[in-house]
Amino acid sequence: MTRALDPGREKTADRLLKSSANKFYDPEVDIDWAAPLPENMPFQLEQRSSLYGTRLWGRMSQEQRLELGKHELASIASNGIFFEVLLMQLLLKEVYNSDPTSRHAQYALTEIADECRHSTMFARSVEAVGAPAYGPVSIVHRLGKLLPTIGYGPALYGSILVAEEILDRIQRESMADDTIQPLVRMVNRIHVLEEARHVTFAREEVTRGMAKLSKAELPYQRWLLAVVSFAITRSLINPAVYKAVGLRPREAWEAAMHNPHWQETIRWSGERIMAFLDEAGLVGAPGMRLWRKSFLLAK
Repeated sequence: MTRALDPGREKTADRLLKSSANKFYDPEVDIDWAAPLPENMPFQLEQRSSLYGTRLWGRMSQEQRLELGKHELASIASNGIFFEVLLMQLLLKEVYNSDPTSRHAQYALTEIADECRHSTMFARSVEAVGAPAYGPVSIVHRLGKLLPTIGYGPALYGSILVAEEILDRIQRESMADDTIQPLVRMVNRIHVLEEARHVTFAREEVTRGMAKLSKAELPYQRWLLAVVSFAITRSLINPAVYKAVGLRPREAWEAAMHNPHWQETIRWSGERIMAFLDEAGLVGAPGMRLWRKSFLLAK
């Protein structure tokens, strides 16, 4: 039996479909991939490096710092691909269980098409800067296979929001700074513009889902979202980036995880989505320990 369509949900999806048709980028043609990278221009803002302000940072040369920025960018971009692929699986699961004639299902398919382009764009950007596609560490990669199976409801869309909005805030800051590599700024600009629609879609799904959620289901939804959010923040920088600039990965990783500047960068990047999720009721027991370890909450 076909379920009745939610008029509010359909109205939002219809508006987003029209916006998608009116304004989108094709990174294959809208980015000059053959343009040379200017020498000595950073790939990210120094204060957003995981080691900024540490003793290791103080011992690094300017050349090492620029190189670390390049490899951290490649780590974040390749982890972005990992997040996007999981997101697409979650959205396909949603479409699988929806009426394909609904605007909701059609916008979900449109978002999947956007994410395909974004993943290709991130892959090409990693290739263009000449760094490896680090991706997440192996255990996170293996556990990621479970998410499309165990993820549903508000936590599903909440997970999408945490990944998207953390990247969004970092990229918004970077794209507005003309000292950053032009290629990086353009990639960020494209992603930020199109992700704004995805964020609207996911936030409304969280709100609708929470209104229907039973008290018995709430602990699981909170726990799942906390687990995924912890994995997201800890996956942004693969420890292998440190070896690429002549540092010992374990020592540098420990320094980064205890670095108050890096912890504040994570908290700052997620403060808007955390306020939304907290208001929605998704931040709470039994996930509080993981939320704090994720650096998304102030201690």
